[in-house]
Amino acid sequence: MVGMDYSISIPKESPRTLDQGEEYCIFKDDSGKESQKIGVHEYGKIYSIPGLYETLFYKKLKCSSPKTVCTLLKDIVSEHETDLRALCVLDLGAGNGMVGEELRNIGVKKVYGIDIEENAKKAVERDRPGIYKKYYVEDLLRMPHSLREELNDKPFNCMTTVAALGFGDIPPKVFGEGFNFLSTPGWIAFNIKEDFLTKKDTTGFSFLIRKMIEEG
Repeated sequence: MVGMDYSISIPKESPRTLDQGEEYCIFKDDSGKESQKIGVHEYGKIYSIPGLYETLFYKKLKCSSPKTVCTLLKDIVSEHETDLRALCVLDLGAGNGMVGEELRNIGVKKVYGIDIEENAKKAVERDRPGIYKKYYVEDLLRMPHSLREELNDKPFNCMTTVAALGFGDIPPKVFGEGFNFLSTPGWIAFNIKEDFLTKKDTTGFSFLIRKMIEEG
């Protein structure tokens, strides 16, 4: 189902003169239907169209974040002589399962996904069934007590968050909630634009990450 391909163009003013989070593209599928405009961060719409996410981000924009982050995780875990099969991963902002797929490719056996977008779960079921042991559609800031208990009972010792932090996607408080489900010691693998790590950052990510590092 992921094999669908699209013709995609990104207007000259995007992303050169637009802030990240405002970019858009124009796409047309192989059927030759009328071109459609869609925001690069309109994930619900993108996930609902088979193969569009892969074509836009990985073929057109050359994004390699899932593979890069998971490879780095594999390397550092191996350096510490930890068996990847012993990891129980919470994939926060799991989207359509590309990170989960890479985690499975490097040898991780237990991966749980969570995302606020219902169409993300549908995309996983459509394109990558069986990648996750369970996929939750929930907002960690508004989760019911029963879900909190369920997640607390999972032996999470690793969290991944790839291409999902900032720009109105996953806010610092949600990232912190995910972090709190991890056992100690645990692993965190994520990427974030460096602007969010400077002293000028007003989103809260810089403070949160410094605090995480300080507290180990």
